[in-house]
Amino acid sequence: MNNGKTIIEHFESDCLKGNPLGDPYQRDIPVYVPPGYADTDERYPVIYLITGFTGWGMRLLNLDAFDETIVERLNRLIHSGQMKPAIVVMPDCFTWYGGSQYLDSPATGQYETHLIQELIPFVDATYRTKAEPSQRAVVGKSSGGYGALVLGMRHPEMFGVVACQSGDMCFEYGYMPDFPAAMIQIEKAGGVHEFVNAFYQKNKRGHDDFMTLNTIAMAACYSPNEENKPHLFDLPFDLKTGQLRDEVWQRWLKWDPLRMADSHEEALRQLKIFVDCGIKDEFRLYAGARMFSKKLKTKGIDHVHEEFEDGHMGVSYRYDRSLPWITEMFESG
Repeated sequence: MNNGKTIIEHFESDCLKGNPLGDPYQRDIPVYVPPGYADTDERYPVIYLITGFTGWGMRLLNLDAFDETIVERLNRLIHSGQMKPAIVVMPDCFTWYGGSQYLDSPATGQYETHLIQELIPFVDATYRTKAEPSQRAVVGKSSGGYGALVLGMRHPEMFGVVACQSGDMCFEYGYMPDFPAAMIQIEKAGGVHEFVNAFYQKNKRGHDDFMTLNTIAMAACYSPNEENKPHLFDLPFDLKTGQLRDEVWQRWLKWDPLRMADSHEEALRQLKIFVDCGIKDEFRLYAGARMFSKKLKTKGIDHVHEEFEDGHMGVSYRYDRSLPWITEMFESG
């Protein structure tokens, strides 16, 4: 049986050079080409598969004793006829804080610009792609779901199909409950950078460690402040009392897809949209997905909203639903 092939592109990014965290500007980007790609001159639609917090493209290739790699999943879905052939690109937007939310920030680097202005043109120039927006999708889970939805809203000229799976939205429910524990963790460490350094040195990391790192990463993405040195961002709560800093929190909310939907309504009308979330999601993201779906319905914006009986982790099997749906949307586009 002829399987698809994964090519590792060693990509050098100009816009990530000199990023404030000193993260690599050279990234390894897996690109999956479907079965038969080498045998014809056919062009293919492209799916950008972006990972959740603490993930990057190469991790999707990791072997697992009890689950498929993304390549095995793609081969199975294509061979079974559930999914039409497509090129799948797996970007690397990891940072020292664990992630970039696929946004530009003076506290982390130009990751949105990297994707839109560097990586997509490179893929279109290197592979036989169908380069129009109706044949280009972005999909991801968790922070990747957030990134997919926000990139679609901000760049409908690039993406025509978006799948947001268990994506960050309704920030009050998803992020705010972690602030008190983050205050204590950062205080114990002696500061933000001290906490992150200690995080990397630990042999074992607990739930509060990851939630604190997540809070720091989100602050770097949503509330950057170049005047607040050395870390160049503002936390949304007081480090001594935990009291919410409303001015900073409002800056976070401007990046909440629930709020962005109002200012990006025209873009949303151009997109084919899939949103799902498990009703046992530990970060309560199912509520945000319901609110987002209701807002789209109120605006008369067509979309698919699904729920399933599971939590936030270990739900890669949901790609069996989203990836075939994406290629169906390519066909109808």
